Amino acid sequence: MISVVLAVLDGLPWLKDQLEALCAQDCEEPWEVVVADNGSTDATAEVVRHFSARSSKVRLVDASARRGPAAARNTGARDAGGELLAFCDADDVVRPGWLAALVAGLSGADVAAGVFDMASLNGRGPQEPRPAATQQMGFLPAGLASNLAVSRRAFEDAGGFSEELQVGEDIDLCWRLQLAGCRFAVTQDAVVAKREHDDLRPIFSRAIAYGRSGPVLYRRYKSFGARRQLNGWVRSLGWLVVAVVRLGDRDVRRLWVRTAGMRLGRAFGSVKERVFFP
Repeated sequence: MISVVLAVLDGLPWLKDQLEALCAQDCEEPWEVVVADNGSTDATAEVVRHFSARSSKVRLVDASARRGPAAARNTGARDAGGELLAFCDADDVVRPGWLAALVAGLSGADVAAGVFDMASLNGRGPQEPRPAATQQMGFLPAGLASNLAVSRRAFEDAGGFSEELQVGEDIDLCWRLQLAGCRFAVTQDAVVAKREHDDLRPIFSRAIAYGRSGPVLYRRYKSFGARRQLNGWVRSLGWLVVAVVRLGDRDVRRLWVRTAGMRLGRAFGSVKERVFFP
């Protein structure tokens, strides 16, 4: 069986769309959806119970004992019954065939990442899906937990997600798995429509959090081959200056805020971790 673990904190209104898409999955393997509620104060639990009444495949797990996506996913995984674990986010939408594609991807690998549709939920024209797997710091490839699957054996052997990380825990897991000898794969048919938010404040704060995780990961993995990418830092700073005149464009504005937040977060993280990772 494959268990989809969906960690959520105050998931409305988008959670309903994701649950509808998950319930519509067609997969030959037995499967379930475990919603790990990290302490929601909105009607998230009520919505999940509504879906549970409609389908025995959906169930709710209390994951409020420790805050953070890593802790919530670990709680959901412990409660899950599957030998394969798939992870996605509450504000995205999995596409038809997503689950079956991840199962196929894990037939030849221990951990598999899918691809992202960045257009359909964000008012853009058709675009080629972007890989969820990235090779950061000139190091090993890694996927994001919004579109990731791993065998339970490998997940448990690695100790699950690192709960002291609030961001970057998915990259950390993928790297630990590969350093332990696990096989990593990208599954092009496992597509998740990624939702980008319009409010610049959460975009900025989230980017700062992602930026802070960079120095943490660098410190953890520099002895294994992770390295700074100073050319990318210089290009990024140059783009931030040049792009100021184009901030009237919605997409450019969001990218500028995200990039500025990321660089600021890396500066904060470098000071805290006592490493230079701009």
